[in-house]
Amino acid sequence: ITDEESGYSKNLFCIPKYYEEDLERVFIPHGLILDSTERLARDIMQDMGSHYIVALCVLKGGYKFFSDLLDHIKALNQNGDKSVPITVDFVRIESYC
Repeated sequence: ITDEESGYSKNLFCIPKYYEEDLERVFIPHGLILDSTERLARDIMQDMGSHYIVALCVLKGGYKFFSDLLDHIKALNQNGDKSVPITVDFVRIESYC
């Protein structure tokens, strides 16, 4: 997103009441995030070929994205020509520094 990006009016979205006063605009719509996550899952499956996948989630902030990404990968894995083994694990990092 560029600095000049004006985003979308919050009137175009269903915003919970408790966020209405805190938001001015929406920069990335949820549907766009979901589409990008699905595209990333497709790219991962294409790049990995038939290699074993080890998926590692850094808790806590990445959990929702990680879950959505794995859902897309699992769907592609079930509906594709080949099935790729996937191992899932989680790590918690005390500090990012």
